Amino acid sequence: MRRQIIAQPEAAAPAPSPAAEPEVSARADAGGEAEVMRTEFGFRLPRGYVDESGQVHRDGVMRLSTARDELVPLRDDRVRENPAYLSVVLLGRVVVRLGTLREVHAGVIEDMFASDLAFLQDFYRRINAEGHTRAEVTCPACATAFAVDLAGERLGES
Repeated sequence: MRRQIIAQPEAAAPAPSPAAEPEVSARADAGGEAEVMRTEFGFRLPRGYVDESGQVHRDGVMRLSTARDELVPLRDDRVRENPAYLSVVLLGRVVVRLGTLREVHAGVIEDMFASDLAFLQDFYRRINAEGHTRAEVTCPACATAFAVDLAGERLGES
């Protein structure tokens, strides 16, 4: 059973693709404006997952984590044997779509390039702890600070 959560909307959130529409729940606040919360976030992997047929999958969707998502992997034997495996099992639960794959599970996450795993770990932290996918960065050439959206919305963005 999926739960609907009500919260303030994020400003300047990128419009998700139709296939990655987030689940939302809405109600009118005292001012009559609808309050919504994004529960699914689109992303684009830096390198992409290469499946057994050689097809590269880069675009995906991650949902917000629940308490169950964080607790269930602790009972997994792979995690008990190697605590570093926790993030692999956890990401396998919350990544709901990756390219045209029929199913995303810990085995898929385990076979990703290290840079894509690191990206997903950071993405998970951002959407679950900070509530957004924006990151403050500084240009190494001119030292100008600006924000980027890690989810991206156009080809080549990440």
